[in-house]
Amino acid sequence: MPKLRQSYFHVLIMALCLCCTFAFAQTSSNSGATSKEAVLTAHASGLFEVKMTPQEDKAAETPFGRMRFDKQFHGDLEGASKGEMLSLGTGAKGSSGAYVALERVTGTLQGRSGSFTLVHTAIMDRGVPQLTITVVPDSGNGELTGIAGRLDIKIEEGGKHFYDFEYTLPK
Repeated sequence: MPKLRQSYFHVLIMALCLCCTFAFAQTSSNSGATSKEAVLTAHASGLFEVKMTPQEDKAAETPFGRMRFDKQFHGDLEGASKGEMLSLGTGAKGSSGAYVALERVTGTLQGRSGSFTLVHTAIMDRGVPQLTITVVPDSGNGELTGIAGRLDIKIEEGGKHFYDFEYTLPK
């Protein structure tokens, strides 16, 4: 590509990126400005049981593991969920790997009934875990419409699972 054309191309790409960034920033700031709705900030905790079921994909030769899971929640969240997970272990010294999952939760959260979806992203870097579980925006329905938040999981020695859920809901 001639030097003048290449320079013009780079300027054009930079201008498009700046326009997209500005448009996104405008949309984000405007959406917050128009929403004057009262918000309930809450905390929920309890325990859950999980059943994992490995899934085989005989048609594909991949290094990924695939699981379906079912959970039963108890405590401030009473209900159940179904989800699917895709994982990869690297085999590296110190246990490195990653997983992603989607999970649909249905139940009653501190007296409000409905459902919402969680997205899991996890990385294990030589034995050091990083796990983020977040409510998918606009996935809530019923009395949980508008829910947002983050869920943390703690697993005790012996395998007992606990959740800690910080969330917001419109009042």
